[in-house]
Amino acid sequence: MSMILEIVQGLGGILLSLINVYIWVIIIAALLSFVNPDPFNPIVQFLYRITNPAYQLVRRYMRTDMGGLDLAPLIIVIALQVLIVVLQALLNAL
Repeated sequence: MSMILEIVQGLGGILLSLINVYIWVIIIAALLSFVNPDPFNPIVQFLYRITNPAYQLVRRYMRTDMGGLDLAPLIIVIALQVLIVVLQALLNAL
């Protein structure tokens, strides 16, 4: 039984790490939108390809354009931080 518990905690740790990496990808993509990068750069295309589905999901359910500033990245980062806290609490309860 403890071996299964360790596997679940290990997989939970990996999931938490992936969520943290995705938060940083969103932050980098949001910062890049302020400097208007070259849209043909492969790194910029990758970042936009990774983040746009999440942005579109948030924009479908709420208005995120406030005074010319898109708040979708902020909403996603806050939601992911809440998810991290809940997952850590669940993993610590095991």
